[in-house]
Amino acid sequence: MNIPPSEHFTPVSLAENYNVDRVQLDGFGGEDLGAMYGSQSILGMPFDLGTPGEPNGILLDGDAMRVDMGGVKASYVVFLHGVENRVSNYQEGLADFAMDGNELGDHVSDYVLEYADGEAEATRILRRFAIQQSRIGWGASAFAAMPAAKPGVVMGATDEHGLGRRPASAYGRAETRHSSGRDGGRIKLWVYALPNPNPEKPVRCLRLIPKNERSLVLGITHTQVADHPLRSGVRQKLKLELPEGAQLNGNGELEDIDIDLGVVMSARAVMDYDAERWLGAEVDVQPERSSSEVVVEYIAHPQGKLYVGGDGEAQAYELADAKQIVEVQPAHRPVAIRVVEKGTETPVAVRLHMHGEAGEYLPPKGYHRKVNPHWFEDNYGEYVNGLNQYCYIPGECVADLPLGDVYVDIQKGYEIAPIREKFTVGPDTDVVTFEIDRVLKWREKGWVTADTHVHFLSPQTALLEGEGEGVNVVNLLASQWGEMFSNVSDFDGKTTFGARDFGGDGEFLVRVGTENRMQVLGHISLLGYSGLMIHPLCSGGPSESALGDAQEVTMAEWAQQCIDQGGLVVMPHGPNPQCERAADIVLGLIHAMEMMTFNPHNAQINPYGIADWYRYLNLGYHIPVVGGSDKMAAASQLGGVRTYTHMGDCAFSYENWMAATKAGHTFVTVGPLAEIQVEGKAPGSQVQLPASGGTVNVTWEVASVRLPIDQVEIVVGGLTHEQVNVDKSLSASGSAEVRVEDSTWIALRVRGSYKGQHGEIAAHTSAVQVVVAEKPIFSQADATTVLEQIEGAIAYLDTLAPRPEARRLKQMCATLEAAHNRLHQQMHKHGIYHDHTPLHDHGHEH
Repeated sequence: MNIPPSEHFTPVSLAENYNVDRVQLDGFGGEDLGAMYGSQSILGMPFDLGTPGEPNGILLDGDAMRVDMGGVKASYVVFLHGVENRVSNYQEGLADFAMDGNELGDHVSDYVLEYADGEAEATRILRRFAIQQSRIGWGASAFAAMPAAKPGVVMGATDEHGLGRRPASAYGRAETRHSSGRDGGRIKLWVYALPNPNPEKPVRCLRLIPKNERSLVLGITHTQVADHPLRSGVRQKLKLELPEGAQLNGNGELEDIDIDLGVVMSARAVMDYDAERWLGAEVDVQPERSSSEVVVEYIAHPQGKLYVGGDGEAQAYELADAKQIVEVQPAHRPVAIRVVEKGTETPVAVRLHMHGEAGEYLPPKGYHRKVNPHWFEDNYGEYVNGLNQYCYIPGECVADLPLGDVYVDIQKGYEIAPIREKFTVGPDTDVVTFEIDRVLKWREKGWVTADTHVHFLSPQTALLEGEGEGVNVVNLLASQWGEMFSNVSDFDGKTTFGARDFGGDGEFLVRVGTENRMQVLGHISLLGYSGLMIHPLCSGGPSESALGDAQEVTMAEWAQQCIDQGGLVVMPHGPNPQCERAADIVLGLIHAMEMMTFNPHNAQINPYGIADWYRYLNLGYHIPVVGGSDKMAAASQLGGVRTYTHMGDCAFSYENWMAATKAGHTFVTVGPLAEIQVEGKAPGSQVQLPASGGTVNVTWEVASVRLPIDQVEIVVGGLTHEQVNVDKSLSASGSAEVRVEDSTWIALRVRGSYKGQHGEIAAHTSAVQVVVAEKPIFSQADATTVLEQIEGAIAYLDTLAPRPEARRLKQMCATLEAAHNRLHQQMHKHGIYHDHTPLHDHGHEH
């Protein structure tokens, strides 16, 4: 915004004193100093900076200069000036070449205030104290002078893209959210506020007396403000009703806002929380984002004035005017937040949200005021759920909080009761402690949790988020996006972070694996394997691998390498990509199929993925189901969809978790916990019946801490055999008799929704196979669909795949043909015939 300079300052005309054209002057920046002339606002203060093409600077080099002040009274006289650039000479022949501005202390000049009564006060102007050169290196700011440029606020690059604009700053640099006038590498002048020891006396003139170095004065202004005009304020907040015509941008932020003597850090829509709902039992309480009010966070001089754009001229607000502005209590009270296990003093990692009475987010020290939800930006221990922002803390943190009521939300997975309440911060509040209670003790029953699919976090951050979400196993997957690689250097093929062997407590683990990917053939997750990383990470060209990459490998080959190296092979984020996954399942190379949900508060377990999984169960492939978040940004919740694996009699370790997951005693959930047994046997097992079939007894149990359960369904062969309505209860159990005449499978499906949507799938167990005599489980319709997927993979290799050398292509085709032949023969064995595609007629060469 273009706003007027502060009315508390008056510029001094130096037209009679200028003796040099600054752009013609060597040693001070030359043409780089030619951008500002005439009336200018610098740091919110008015200066008169002369006219281009004629004398417009005062060079102090030789004779003293006298500037008439006309008898003004001033608390400070403010100068825009600079000393001549010079090379720093630390030691002759060694450190004597850089123009870094680090040398200090030389007596550059004297600035003398002469009063109307004839008395005078002189101030020594020393290099790098009151004045500095225009060319400096990083960290060579002056000690008592400010650069002549305000710090600026920078919007995140993806936020700018979302508004249809080219980012003002690059990715990464934009994440600092500000630019500093102190940054090195730029030509800069310096603003110095000379304090007047006799502000009650009229000042007759200024005498500028050169001493040991040449210097340049471009402008002078004066003021009677009591507080130092250059001293940066600390963060303050206010709530403001938008004037007529002022509008928020698509990110809910006001951009047409500024302060003359200060900086607006942010102006974000007020988050209106319903306090009664917040303190109630509702699962997910989101605020309403206001379109007419903003919370402004700013730093400003006490005499600063706020300007807000709207219809016509900007609306001006005095910061101290309570009629126009509602003060929001600043967050200046440091309070230790402790979260401990109930009945102990043991800190436990959790996910934490706090906001103040104006709905403003209150992060602990070391966390962002605005959590970045975008892909591959700020991959930090934070999470965004809708309009609620969270951070992960290791049980203890310190937060700067406002005096008054603070609203808190503390969560830790699906077995611990969440805490959502308010507490009051007083002037003596030092520590606030919360106790969390494990309501569902399924860990004691042998269940452990896992997220099979996480990206970009460091192993240590993944460990913190896993513990904060109650996820015992985090699989952090290295991969490739074009020519960008992630987590590759975190992989060593042996370390399980958090394991006792590596200094952890053995309860929360992180293991780095890989997600190997292709745009058409598909993605495959290779977990927990030992030895060397399986390469290539991606193949076949963009968007997964780089432009020009050949299609040099099949997923089946990656899977076999993982198996040979002792790993766990998972088909991720079903049902996509569809193509080669069918062949690899038919070849027996897949240990589990993953259901993926970025954020359970916005989505259910993908019913398409479940339906795709059913196809393979209906063909007799006894593949367990697992859950992975595919977390790549703070908008995705690690463990939001998760795997529960029963360890049986085995001690918990990463290797034992892999073995138990392969065995299939798992369920996947976004909240409810679910258990099923068929004739006393758990998922992953098989029940044998005679040729005449029989009736099997099914028992089940479900429990939830906070997500209400709508229905529980016993699924037989993909169809609902029995549905039990539990009317949004948090627990239920039951049993049923299921008559089985042909081989099939049985699993439990649980419906419930964070959003209150009817029919959403919240949990699903893996299946128990029920085999009648030697009859195989085989569905004609599903076999045809799966075969067509394999034919699609072969068609891609035949036609569009970027060709490797001929032998490699032949090997890849042979792998897919083997899967096609295997399923095709099974179909013929069952008397199933189908129409071949033109590329895949029996007589067609591939």
